[in-house]
Amino acid sequence: MALRVLLVDDHTLVRAGIRGLLERVPQVESVCEAGSGAQALDIVAQLVPDIVLMDIGMKGMGGLEATARIKADFPAVHVAILSMFSSEEHVMQALRAGASGYLLKDAATGELPLALETVMRGEIYLSPPISKQIVEAYMQRTGSGNPSPDMLTPRQREILVLIADGASTKQIARQLDLSPKTVETHRAQLMERLGIHDMAGLIRFAVRTGLVVDAD
Repeated sequence: MALRVLLVDDHTLVRAGIRGLLERVPQVESVCEAGSGAQALDIVAQLVPDIVLMDIGMKGMGGLEATARIKADFPAVHVAILSMFSSEEHVMQALRAGASGYLLKDAATGELPLALETVMRGEIYLSPPISKQIVEAYMQRTGSGNPSPDMLTPRQREILVLIADGASTKQIARQLDLSPKTVETHRAQLMERLGIHDMAGLIRFAVRTGLVVDAD
C-alpha cells in the first residue's frame, strides 16, 4: 500500500513536525502540504491524494467545510481530522462532514500509522480518549451500562476473537499480516474502549457477548 498524503494545517512548524512523522511511515509514498482549506481543495483537485490529514481550526475556510467539499467532489479521498479539540461535539461534526478519522495532535506517534491503516480500510479511527468519550455517551443514550461489540471496529473484533481463542501477539500478527506492535496498540485501544483492563476480562467479554463460544 503506497499512500499519497496531503497534510493541511495553517501552522508551518506543526506541518513540519507531522510531515517528519509521515515520512517515516513505510506505507507513505509522498507527502504534500497545504496551509489553508482553500489551498487543500486546489491540491486535491490536482493530485487526488489517497488521504487528507486536515486541521479543523484554520483562518478562512475551516477544516470541516473543506472536508465536506472534498468528500462531495472526491468521495474516494479519505479525510482524517487532526485537532486539539476532543469534545464529542467536534468529533460528531467532523464525522457528519465526511471524515473517516479523528486524531488528537497530542496523540502518541505510534497512532499515526495505525490511523492511516484504519482509515484506508474504510473504517473509522478515533484517538483512544475520544473513543472512550463516544462510547460513554453511547451507553448513556441507550441506557446501557454495559459495552457492546458494536463499539469495536472490525479489526478490533478480529483481534479480540483471536485473543479469546488463545492466540499470542505474534500469532495474531502473522495471521492478520500486522506487526506485533500494531497488534499491541489495537489491543490497548479495545481495552480502553471497553473499559476492560486485563486479558481475562477480554476473554469473558468475548464469551458473554457471543463472539466466541466457551469451550467449557
